[in-house]
Amino acid sequence: MGSCATYGSYERVDANVYASDFTGAAEALEEDRNYLYSATDSVLYQLDTGILAHYAGDFSRSNERLSEAEAGIYAFFTKSISQTVGAYLVNDSVMDYAGEEYEDIYTNIFMALNYYHLGKMESAFVEIRRFDNKQKALSTKYADALANAREEVRKQGDSSAYPDSGVQFNNSALARYISMLFYRGSGQFDSAGVDHRYIQDAFATQPQLYPFPVPSSVAEELTIPGEKARLNVLAFSGLAPKKEEEVLRVPLTLSGTYYKLSLPVMVDRFSAVNAIQVSMDNGEVFTLELLEDISAIAKDTFKQKQSLIYLRSVIRSLTKTTSSLVMDSVADNADDSGVSLLFSILSLGSKVYNEFSETADLRISRYFPGSAWVGGITLDPGIYSFTVEYFDSNRRVVETRRFENVSVFLNSVNLVEVICLR
Repeated sequence: MGSCATYGSYERVDANVYASDFTGAAEALEEDRNYLYSATDSVLYQLDTGILAHYAGDFSRSNERLSEAEAGIYAFFTKSISQTVGAYLVNDSVMDYAGEEYEDIYTNIFMALNYYHLGKMESAFVEIRRFDNKQKALSTKYADALANAREEVRKQGDSSAYPDSGVQFNNSALARYISMLFYRGSGQFDSAGVDHRYIQDAFATQPQLYPFPVPSSVAEELTIPGEKARLNVLAFSGLAPKKEEEVLRVPLTLSGTYYKLSLPVMVDRFSAVNAIQVSMDNGEVFTLELLEDISAIAKDTFKQKQSLIYLRSVIRSLTKTTSSLVMDSVADNADDSGVSLLFSILSLGSKVYNEFSETADLRISRYFPGSAWVGGITLDPGIYSFTVEYFDSNRRVVETRRFENVSVFLNSVNLVEVICLR
């Protein structure tokens, strides 16, 4: 069990992340890799290094690591069927980490952005399409596994309520926004118009995930005068959720005992960022608006897996608890005192093992952003300098980023990214 655990502190890495020194964060993570990640955490390591490389502007390395993570997610999800026995005997941490659904799909978003920065637009479009395909498959990904687990729980006589496994997320405004910009920049205005409508649909059909207005700048993106250019700013803020353990003790009717469930729940991480403003050196100012709450989508897409974890935990814990009850019964009814003592000791050992082995798998990537903000301004083609300011709820500056001599071209994608994970 110990060999499956992840140890170590991310303190050095986190300090650099909060200071927006992403190169330093990536270097610290590499130096501390051996005690931050276990043998079953290869996907976790690749996700963390891949996203930090993106923030640091090392786009080729980011694509390399995120591509490895994506391949690992696919392989380990498939392999998890053969690892189920170990998970039922011990806990979910014995399995290779196969990523969360939001990690899998947003990997393609960041790979698309990497390819854009590398000037490989065809590859960027491929990643957007792959994101879309994964998103469409979300609702049925765990259907068979959930059905089998529910049947097994039913056979064991448990009738407790199961967590909601319905995923609401079916359309990403962020993916559609990036795709719209890419199509517009390549002159494919009909396709850009389709994405523009899909952005509206994302807000209209998923109000629980988009409980805020469509950014006002979206309406301007396809009405740019022919002689003008468009500068777009995409900002990321905060950090996606972490996992915490929730322990439930469920009584077994008539037996006078209980079985223990240790379940992972996704919990939001605080972000100081409440508003973002872009100030051009020519005096023009525009505000970025929230486009996607990635944290909300992470929690929503976790529902199916969370239900499967719950059911698997019930099966595992019931099996362990039933073993203890059988040993107790043998001890109580044995004619030989030695046999009675032996089974009493075995029962106690089983109970202790059940208590300490039943722990939640809290692994999750640490550095995906929590929110995506967008805005844009129509300008004459040329070279511009500007400042991006992140503000908290009291309008105090959280972070400032300066951009010098940015070229804004006619009939092109002029997309600038800015990141503040505080």
